[in-house]
Amino acid sequence: MKNMKHSATAALLFGLSGFAQAQELPSHLDKVLQEGQLAVCTTGDYKPYSFLREDGEYEGIDIELARSLARSLGVKVQWVPSTWKTLVPDMVAEKCDIAVGGISVTLERQKKVFFSSTLDVDGKIPLARCEDVALYQTIEQINKPSVRLIEPAGGTNEAFARAFLPNAQLAFHDNKTIFQELLDKKADVMITEASEALYQQKRLPGLCAINPTQSLQYGEKAYLLPRGDVAWKSYVDQWLHLSKATGAYQKAVGNWLAVPGQ
Repeated sequence: MKNMKHSATAALLFGLSGFAQAQELPSHLDKVLQEGQLAVCTTGDYKPYSFLREDGEYEGIDIELARSLARSLGVKVQWVPSTWKTLVPDMVAEKCDIAVGGISVTLERQKKVFFSSTLDVDGKIPLARCEDVALYQTIEQINKPSVRLIEPAGGTNEAFARAFLPNAQLAFHDNKTIFQELLDKKADVMITEASEALYQQKRLPGLCAINPTQSLQYGEKAYLLPRGDVAWKSYVDQWLHLSKATGAYQKAVGNWLAVPGQ
């Protein structure tokens, strides 16, 4: 009995020691404050969320919000270029403190990273030439060998296409010029989030968002954060909550969705 008590005590002390060590692991919150900069991964190819201009400056909804987050911390932003294929690996490799830019929440990504609290609900819908809207209303209409589907590689749009539209011809193109491919009739339809489809509809006459309030798949957007860093996630979530409560978040969104840029 005495030995059992000693074993239990030792196990408890070991457990508490492990917990204390886990609690003492440095947080990205401390790192950002100490280094004076916030490393932000972004693809720079997804209007209205993140876009790299020809002059080398980033712009978009999430770019404005990332700058707001940095201001709340009293630090500067360090932009880290990424791609849809490498966003999660870049976060796992700790190349950045946060990843932004119209990122969809998925369970596959959740296995490797944390997500911030939800930014917005934003489901998948078709985007096509306005003259062809009637042809691409449903998955059944799109999932045909004669339909030329176009998507950026590596993101949730590609995943949706492979899962639900295996019979369509699937091509990949740069997300900066993919919409011109539709206008030039080099592709028929694209599956993307309703927000992007509505933005491109306003920006490019001839393209129409199809049934934007009736998504083909439910979706949410959030920021990527390092897995396991609870202190950092708590700070980002609180900043986001206050941004929405004060209207700062809505203002950043309205700046882009109300008056699309070039």
